[in-house]
Amino acid sequence: MTTTAGKIIVLTGVTKGLGRSLVDRFVESGQTVIGCGRSQGPINELRSLYGAPHHFSTVDVSRDDSVRAWAETVLDKYGPPDILINNAAIMNESAPLWEVSAEEFDRLTAININGVANVIRQFVPAMVERTAGVIVNLSSGWGRATGPDVAPYCATKWAIEGLTQALAQELPEGMAAVPLNPGIINTDMLQICFGDSANRFGTAEEWSHAAAELILGIGPQDNGRQLTAAS
Repeated sequence: MTTTAGKIIVLTGVTKGLGRSLVDRFVESGQTVIGCGRSQGPINELRSLYGAPHHFSTVDVSRDDSVRAWAETVLDKYGPPDILINNAAIMNESAPLWEVSAEEFDRLTAININGVANVIRQFVPAMVERTAGVIVNLSSGWGRATGPDVAPYCATKWAIEGLTQALAQELPEGMAAVPLNPGIINTDMLQICFGDSANRFGTAEEWSHAAAELILGIGPQDNGRQLTAAS
């Protein structure tokens, strides 16, 4: 098994936005980051920037077989993660719900909901067997409130809130699952729905410093809590 430093953190959606910034913060603080993303180019860049014991893979979280193959490799090499962070998500193009195509809606739910379930399905059993570990599912302010023209995204993040609350009730004592609202951050996703006004908000890099510290401090006492990591 690979020799690691700090906590072993499995993180999805590492190629841009919040996930990419969290990679930097976790590495800087001495953790071992096991990450995945959809785009091979950025994954190659991360591999060049952060070598062993860190590990980065191209994975489609919407496909259970893709996640399974990744998890088998990771668990064999590193063992169960100390922290599992489901960050990968996409945003719908701003439009009234009735104008959102079935294909776009299905793609959103496949990544934002099914992707989270797939990662949990493949990693959490090993964590449960050890009766230790924290699962952090990235939610949104739109997982606790709603807005026009983002109904599909709202639906997925409300689902994440409910999924995580139920998961928290299923875990053995000593573990924790929490939904984490990152607040409003100027990312590519926010640019889709806010346009130029997204520039009024803080960047993912700025957000990641306090957010990483908060995530590293989550423990069994937080199981089921709705947390917010605003910048």
